[in-house]
Amino acid sequence: MTLALGCIADDYTGASDLANTLTRAGLRTVQTIGVPDAALALPEVDAVVVSLKSRSIPAEQAVALSLDAHRWLTARGAARVLFKVCSTFDSTDRGNIGPVTDALRAAAGGGIAMVTPAFPETGRTVYMGHLFVGPVPLHESPLKDHPLNPMRDSNLVRVLARQSQTGVGLVDRATVERGADAVEARLAELAAAGMGSAIIDAVSDGDLETIGAVAAKRPVSTGASGLGLGIARALVAAGTVRLAAGNAGAVLAPVGGHAAVVAGSCSRATLEQLAVAEASMPMLRLDPARLLDGDGEIERALAFAAERLPSGPVVIASSATPDAVEALHARFGREATSHRIEHATAEIVARLVAAGVRRLVVAGGETSGAAVDRLGIPAFLVGPEIAPGVPVLRTTGSGDDLLMALKSGNFGGPDFFAKALGLMR
Repeated sequence: MTLALGCIADDYTGASDLANTLTRAGLRTVQTIGVPDAALALPEVDAVVVSLKSRSIPAEQAVALSLDAHRWLTARGAARVLFKVCSTFDSTDRGNIGPVTDALRAAAGGGIAMVTPAFPETGRTVYMGHLFVGPVPLHESPLKDHPLNPMRDSNLVRVLARQSQTGVGLVDRATVERGADAVEARLAELAAAGMGSAIIDAVSDGDLETIGAVAAKRPVSTGASGLGLGIARALVAAGTVRLAAGNAGAVLAPVGGHAAVVAGSCSRATLEQLAVAEASMPMLRLDPARLLDGDGEIERALAFAAERLPSGPVVIASSATPDAVEALHARFGREATSHRIEHATAEIVARLVAAGVRRLVVAGGETSGAAVDRLGIPAFLVGPEIAPGVPVLRTTGSGDDLLMALKSGNFGGPDFFAKALGLMR
């Protein structure tokens, strides 16, 4: 296998988002869960997205995992590697975006890394180094309230500089508009000034194509799925890869069994989706505080599901409003709360699968990561798009044949859950 593009994603839903984007752009793509085992047989593909759960762990652990993934990808011929991060640049002053980018740059022999979380299709743009969500800066949007990595600063040059070992520069929109040669020249200026990374402005798909043409010639870049789109289009335009027919038929072959939705995200979008789903599907809203006290709430969820699954899909949600989440953090601690709830929802998912669920939608990045780890899934085939950034996935290399959708909290329209289950048979 010789890969045209290797990708390292810092969470599982973000990996699915990127894999979906690359597939739509015409690349044959597989998403793996962790660095693949040597025994795992993968089909011939153009791109592999290695999914890590490294966004919110200590920086040194995130660096070690990412370097393992980088070694695996480059050993399979990947001349360019994209470190995929969230389009809201979820991070802290300690990392992990800066430390991982620094480490990947060093592993690739140095040079300056291009960095942009812009993805205009989903309303994320970068202008003068500031990240916007729709018409407002990130720190004024509802997306600032990530439960583990709240984002209170929209100035990405400043954010990345606080967690990087070298200086961080800016390639502004005016430069991007002048084309790839102008971007290359600006990057050379910044590198000569000692900068290790550069935030790149992008407000349109055309900007992404310009940036992607430059990034496709560099060994390491960092960004959201929008940068992946730009790189994929550059690879197709250059003839590096041929447009693929896709895996829709293989992925969507019926699996039967029961269907369920498990939601842990506390984003505004997921809360709205749950409210819509409640009108058409039986729903159990778990008490997050009781999830922290023992296994009683898990057993309640399983009893609820066992009674109703034969009649159709069920929804089980631990999602809560930002105020309720903050109250739990104040009472039990941020990390302890998050990890316990993730463990509980992952246990629910595993036992639902054991009870015959074969079509499964999981909402929330951390929730999805915990669930996939608990199920021991090694890889997914990437199928058609349910909503921007969210494809149907089919497990491969594992015992259970499952259809899944792993949804980042903020993705999808109000009817997302019904739409996702409607594609799974």
